[in-house]
Amino acid sequence: QVQLVESGGGSVQPGGSLELVCAASGSISSIVSRGWYRQAPGKERELVADINRGGAISYADSVKGRFTISRDNVNNAVYLQMNNLKPEDTAVYYCNARGISGYQVFDSWGQGTQVTVPS
Repeated sequence: QVQLVESGGGSVQPGGSLELVCAASGSISSIVSRGWYRQAPGKERELVADINRGGAISYADSVKGRFTISRDNVNNAVYLQMNNLKPEDTAVYYCNARGISGYQVFDSWGQGTQVTVPS
């Protein structure tokens, strides 16, 4: 279906910036939305930001004004620019692609990339 590979995680001081990149391959035409999720230790995975096929974007309240999701349709990539990072942003970040195959909705996930913002 769809394969996703993330890059760009790391450790940064509070107030710093990182950019995550998610490259997609496979059945690109089946994708209806792309997004970023994160999971902190002991917490559930949560949506950070997503962008649908029409370009509509949504953000978690906790990242509004600090994070920006964008996409490059030519290279099948989605980016997450993270500015003014805070210790509470520390988590494993996962790239997601949601698509439709036949009449089935599917979710594809990347392997995850660690983002650490020390307190």
